[in-house]
Amino acid sequence: MLDPGKPSFTPKKGKTSVVMFVGLQGSGKTTTCTKYAYYHQKKGWKPALVCADTFRAGAFDQLKQNATKAKIPFYGSYMESDPVKIAVEGVERFKKENCDLIIVDTSGRHKQEVALFEEMRQVAEATKPDLVIFVMDSSIGQAAFDQAQAFKQSVAVGAVIVTKMDGHAKGGGALSAVAATKSPVIFIGTGEHMDEFEVFDVKPFVSRLLGMGDWSGFMDKIHEVVPMDQQPELLQKLSEGNFTLRIMYEQFQNLLKMGPIGQVFSMLPGFSSELMPKGREKESQAKIKRYMTMMDSMTNEELDSSNPKLMNESRIMRIARGSGRSVRDVMEMLEEYKRLAKIWSKMKGLKIPKKGEMSALSRNMNAQHMSKVLPPQMLKQIGGMGGLQNLMKQMGSAKDMMGMFGGGDK
Repeated sequence: MLDPGKPSFTPKKGKTSVVMFVGLQGSGKTTTCTKYAYYHQKKGWKPALVCADTFRAGAFDQLKQNATKAKIPFYGSYMESDPVKIAVEGVERFKKENCDLIIVDTSGRHKQEVALFEEMRQVAEATKPDLVIFVMDSSIGQAAFDQAQAFKQSVAVGAVIVTKMDGHAKGGGALSAVAATKSPVIFIGTGEHMDEFEVFDVKPFVSRLLGMGDWSGFMDKIHEVVPMDQQPELLQKLSEGNFTLRIMYEQFQNLLKMGPIGQVFSMLPGFSSELMPKGREKESQAKIKRYMTMMDSMTNEELDSSNPKLMNESRIMRIARGSGRSVRDVMEMLEEYKRLAKIWSKMKGLKIPKKGEMSALSRNMNAQHMSKVLPPQMLKQIGGMGGLQNLMKQMGSAKDMMGMFGGGDK
C-alpha cells in the first residue's frame, strides 16, 4: 500500500537536475528544501537553492539563513515579486555554475487557492523540473488525501516527503497521500535540525504507525535474549526514561559486542540505523570507540547525571584534554547523547507486560486505534477491521522485528 510500485526520479551526480518543492503553508517546505540539499551535499553533490516563494514574508530570509548555515549557494530577491522570473533566473545561474542539484522552493498556501496552483504550474512550465516533491506535514491526517490529490492534478508530483515525524502525529495521512499521488515517499523529516532527515523505509514506518504493535516484538526480544537476571534492571531503566551518559556508554559496549542486549538496542529507533548505518560499520565502530574514550575522561557525577546543563565549558575542555580529543569532538559526542536521550525518553512510563501477555490484547487495541487513523478508502483496501488485525498479527509475530522497531510513545 505504501509502495506505489514505481521508484521516483533519482538525481545523478555530475548531471544537472532541477527539483521543485511544493506543499501547503506550514508544512516545513523551506526547511525541507535545505535538508534535502544538505543530505545530498554530504554525499558529494553540488546543490543550490532558489527561493521562488514571493508570497510569504520572510521566506527568502529563512532560506538564506538555512543555506548560509549549511554552506549551500542560494538565489532569491527582495525586490522581484514574480516567482517565475526568479525561478528561471536562479536555475539559469546555477546551471552556469555547474551545480548538479538545483532545488526550487515555491510558495505554500492553502489547497483552495486557485492562484497558488496557477503559479505553481507556471513555475513548473518555466523551469521544467526533473522531479516535483510534495512536502506534507504528518499531522494533517485524513486531509492529506485531498491535499495530495489537488497538487497532483496541477503538477506532476513524483515523490513525497513527510515532515514533523518526531511528534505524536503518526503519519496515517502519509499513507493516503501516497495513495493519492501514486508517488513514493522518499524521505521523512524527524526534527528541526539539518540532519534530522532520513531516507524513508516502509517497514519501520508502518511499525511506528502501529504504535504499540512494535512493543510486542521488542518485549519478546528482551525476554528471549536478555539474561533473566539483567531483565528487570534494563526494563526499569527503560521505563524511567532517564538516559545518562553511563547508560549510553553501556549501550555502546553492547552495540560493539553485538551481544544479546546489543541486538535489542539495535531495534530501537535511531540507535543502530544512525549510529551504525549498514555498510559503514567500521567507521561507526571507530566513532563509538572515540566517544567512549572521551567518556573515560568523565567523572562519576558527569556520567550519572541526566542534566545537560551540567556540562559547562570548563568540564568540556577538561574532557577534551584528558582524552586527547578536540573540544569539537566532545561537543559532537554530547550532541549524540542528546539525540539518543530524546529517543530513550519516549520509553518513559512504559508498562512492561509479562511474557506472552502482550500480543493479542495490544493488537486489538491497536487495530481500533489504527482504524480511526486510516482514511476509510484505505481501510477498505486492506479488507476492513479484520484485514487490519491480520496485517498487525503478521507484523507483530514476524521474526523480522529486528531493525523494524519504531518509536512507540505509549
